[in-house]
Amino acid sequence: MPNSVLISNKTGIIVDSLRLPLFEGLSKAKEMGADGVQIYAVDGEMAPENMLPADRKKLKNYLESLDLEIAALCGDLGGHGFQDAQMNPEKIGKSKRILDLAVELGTNIVTTHIGMIPEAEDSQIYETMQKACEELGVYAKSLGAFFAIETGPEPSKRLKTFLDSLSTNGVSVNFDPANMVMVTGDDPIEGVKCLADYIVHTHVKDGIQLKPVNPRDVYGYLGYGGGVDHEKIAEMVASGQYFREVPLGQGSVDFPKYFAALKEIDYQGYLTIEREVHHNPIKDISAAIEFIKRFKSK
Repeated sequence: MPNSVLISNKTGIIVDSLRLPLFEGLSKAKEMGADGVQIYAVDGEMAPENMLPADRKKLKNYLESLDLEIAALCGDLGGHGFQDAQMNPEKIGKSKRILDLAVELGTNIVTTHIGMIPEAEDSQIYETMQKACEELGVYAKSLGAFFAIETGPEPSKRLKTFLDSLSTNGVSVNFDPANMVMVTGDDPIEGVKCLADYIVHTHVKDGIQLKPVNPRDVYGYLGYGGGVDHEKIAEMVASGQYFREVPLGQGSVDFPKYFAALKEIDYQGYLTIEREVHHNPIKDISAAIEFIKRFKSK
């Protein structure tokens, strides 16, 4: 494998990918060599409404004892993202509380899916998503934080046009190269260049597209299917009918070029490993950490 690029970014793990209870997962992530973790904060014990002050203090103290950072929280509320105007007041309120929690826990990044951005900029859905993201972007900016949209549902150029229409960069990008190669067929290297001004967090994941797939069938769309359903996506990943998530270096993401592109835009943030395949995630994530180490400057 050609490896002329050397990187110095910190390595993260989506702790939920380990399929362990939270505190056990944090300990395992540190043991595996992670510098930080990303944690889902939508429901269960990590939901903002369930995190009492004592719970927040306990988590912060445990992270400090491990010398482990929070790279980001995941605030993906599923459904149609922010396409449905009737659902948005509740979702925007919940997203703001997740942003508050993130800042309290020491990170300024919350990643999410906002729903597939339509091609038609004059459509009602486009306007609805724009209004929601404008409000969230202004709020995030007031906290010195970012609400980071994950790449995948639409080509990077369309995402950039949408982001350019907002008044702040409080809504930015969580770059996932595998989503691009698996679903839209977009080029991650060109995507990094296109979205350079907005990338605040990345996922390190690999995959292959087996045959073309309509992004609406994966991510949903208001009036078309049921929206983002993580179980459905995991099933599609596992079945491998349209695309397959594979261990790093075994898919269509050209990591030497991808890491070089990130270095070229002076990306300083985390490389956070995500593994959506349920079978033996600890083995796969350990291998992913070793894969990334091959690009690390000594």
